[in-house]
Amino acid sequence: MATEVKDAARPRGSGWLVCLLLTTFVIGTDDFVIAGVLPEIGSDLDVSTAAAGQLVTVFSVTYAVAAPPLAVATARLPRKPLIVGGLTLFAAANIVTALAPGYATLTALRVLTALIAAAITPAVFAMAGRAAAPERVGRAMGTVAMGLTASLFVGVPIGTLLSASFGWRSTFVAVALLTLTVALASWRLLPELPGAPGTGVRRQLRVLSRPAVLLCVAGTVLGASSGLMTYTYIAPLTHDLTGSKGPVLALFIAVIGVFGALGTFVCGRLTDRWGADRALSATFAGLVASTAALAVTGLLTDDAPIWLVVPTLAAWGFAGWGFNPPMNARALMLAQDAEAEAVALNTSGLYAGIAVAGAVGGWAVSAHGGTGVALTATAIGIAAALVIAGSIRRYPSRPVAQQKVPVSAAETGT
Repeated sequence: MATEVKDAARPRGSGWLVCLLLTTFVIGTDDFVIAGVLPEIGSDLDVSTAAAGQLVTVFSVTYAVAAPPLAVATARLPRKPLIVGGLTLFAAANIVTALAPGYATLTALRVLTALIAAAITPAVFAMAGRAAAPERVGRAMGTVAMGLTASLFVGVPIGTLLSASFGWRSTFVAVALLTLTVALASWRLLPELPGAPGTGVRRQLRVLSRPAVLLCVAGTVLGASSGLMTYTYIAPLTHDLTGSKGPVLALFIAVIGVFGALGTFVCGRLTDRWGADRALSATFAGLVASTAALAVTGLLTDDAPIWLVVPTLAAWGFAGWGFNPPMNARALMLAQDAEAEAVALNTSGLYAGIAVAGAVGGWAVSAHGGTGVALTATAIGIAAALVIAGSIRRYPSRPVAQQKVPVSAAETGT
C-alpha cells in the first residue's frame, strides 16, 4: 500500500491539469465532430447521411462496452506512459482516418479510436483525483470534465467549419495535430504515477460489482439519458417551444455551451465544499426542474418568448453538465482501491446513456414532437434522481477533503 502523498510532493503548477483537460477535449472533439460532418462524409464515400450517422453509434457503443475491461487490463500500467502513449496512437489513428478510402475502413477506424479513447479517459480522471490535493479533488474533476464540454461547443464548431472549407478529412488531420501537441506537453508536464498494485483481476471485478458502485453507474446512465436526450434533440424541442430556428437555435446552443462549461467549473468546486453526495443531489434536482420547465412550456404554448426559454436552457446546461464532476468524484471515492476501473465503468455508463438518449429520444420526437422529448427526458430524470437519492442514502461517501489519496512522493516524480 502506497503512503499518502504530502502537499510538498504533489505536482507543481497547473500545467499537468491543463494537459488532462486538453486530453478530454481532443477525445470529445473526435467523438462528437462526426455529427457536424455527416453530409460531407456521406457525399464523399457515397453512403446515406443515416448510414454515416452510424459512425457516432459505433464509437459510443464501442466505448461503452470496452472501457471497463480495458481499465482492468491496463490497471497496473504507469499512468503517464499510458496517457502519452495512448494520445500518440490516437493521433496516428486520426491521420489514418483522414486517408480512409471507404465507409467500411472508416467504420473500423472509429472502432479503433473508440478503443484508444476508452483506455485513456478513465486514466485521465483517475490521475486528476490522485494527483490533486484532497480538498481540491472536485475542482480537478471539474476541470477535466470541462474538456468534454468545451469539445461540444468549441471543438465541434471549429471542426465543422474546417470540413466546410477544406473537406471532412481536414477535420481529422487537425484533431491529429492537436493530439500530438497535447501528447508532447503531457510527456513534459504530467506527474509520474504508478498503476494499481497487483491486486488481481478477480479482486478488481469484485470492487466493480459492489452495489454502491453499480448504483452510482445506474444514476450516470439515467442522468446522461435525460440530459443528452434534451441536447440531441434541441432543434425540434426549441422549434416547438418558440417556432424559431436558424440563428435563434445557434443562440440557444451557445447559451447551453457557456452555462454547461460554467456548471462543470462551479460544481467541481461545490464538490469540494459540500461533498460529492450533496453536490450531486443538487445538480440532479436542477436537471429535473429545468427539463420539466421546458416540458411545461411546450405543453402550455407553441410561441414562447425567447427571453423565457433562454434562462431555462441556461439552468439546464448548468445542471446537465455540472453533474459530471461530483458523479466521477463519488465513483472514485466508492472504489478507491480501483479508481480508474470505477471511473471507466462510470464513463461507460455515460456513453450507454448517450445511446439510450438517441434511441428513446428518436421515438419521442417521432411520436410527440419536441415537447415529447422534454416530457420523456423529465421522466427519466426523475428516475435518475430517485436512484441517486437511494444510492446516497444507502452508501454515503465522505466529503472529498476527508479522503485519503494513496499516492507516494515517489509517484509524483518530484
